[in-house]
Amino acid sequence: MKKIEIIWSPFAEESYLLILKYILENWNIKEAQDFENKVESLLERLKIHKHLCPASKIQKNLRRCVITPQTSLIYQLKNDHIIELVAFFDNRSNHKF
Repeated sequence: MKKIEIIWSPFAEESYLLILKYILENWNIKEAQDFENKVESLLERLKIHKHLCPASKIQKNLRRCVITPQTSLIYQLKNDHIIELVAFFDNRSNHKF
């Protein structure tokens, strides 16, 4: 079995950093570290179970993981051994997924 590789799209990187910035500006470093730990834990689980999160009803190639009540991750399977992180977003926004 091949090891699963996780790659970040430019938008995933940008949206992740914006969320971290928002947390730091509105809460504290502990909250930012907690968020980073949750993301890292999720990514480690995805390496083992790439179908961990449910597929979108609208775009079947995309999957959504809820990280916190406020934040989700969208990812897609590029092939059998590559997961691409597409975006992080605020669950309170009006995204159609």
